[in-house]
Amino acid sequence: MRRGWVLDLGVISYAEAWQIQQELHAKRQTHAIPDTLLLLEHPPVITLGKGFRAENLLFSPEFYAQRGIEVCRTDRGGDVTCHNPGQLVGYPIFDVGAHGRDLHRFLRDIEEALIRSLAEFGVDAGRNPPYTGVWVGDEKVAAIGIRVARWVSMHGFALNVNNDLSLFQLIVPCGIADKGVTSLSRLLGRPVPMEQVKQVVQRQFGAVFGLEWEVPEVEGALHGYTYR
Repeated sequence: MRRGWVLDLGVISYAEAWQIQQELHAKRQTHAIPDTLLLLEHPPVITLGKGFRAENLLFSPEFYAQRGIEVCRTDRGGDVTCHNPGQLVGYPIFDVGAHGRDLHRFLRDIEEALIRSLAEFGVDAGRNPPYTGVWVGDEKVAAIGIRVARWVSMHGFALNVNNDLSLFQLIVPCGIADKGVTSLSRLLGRPVPMEQVKQVVQRQFGAVFGLEWEVPEVEGALHGYTYR
């Protein structure tokens, strides 16, 4: 198995996390760092992907701003989605060339890691073609949107754990009007410790992508030493 890094960034703004992704993406291209999985939560934010259609943002920018919800355009794939505390966001900064050099397979592998993670909590999740993401019936529990440049990935997944799902009512999630959203806590009928979810997701990503994780000190990984 290859070595990889896991960095837990806690609760961090979308803009700051995006800047960190870009810096790590450049380092991964030159092999200065190994495959790196960022785990974090965002304050309330709605993000617009490259496939965004205006009709899927249901209200004006002023409406969202008045409610403390940021709206950000981004370069990930997909349409519109949202993040808020209690949702586990994961950004794999991975060398896709080392994982089959196949974008379709890479997306399916992210789904597989999340499906296995949910199974550890007794949730029977799966895929819902032709849509990307992880589903329980007709409700999406995890959204996925990535960007790959020079065969290195960024952006990633958003797994609803304990977050307030009412934010999704302010958009057409992923542009899919006839499907719902759910969360792990809603499916289980109880709150789920986020640290436990992080550990499970970390383990399953390692299993699916063949990575043995190291957990370096965050500041050093972001701004200091490089991988050898």
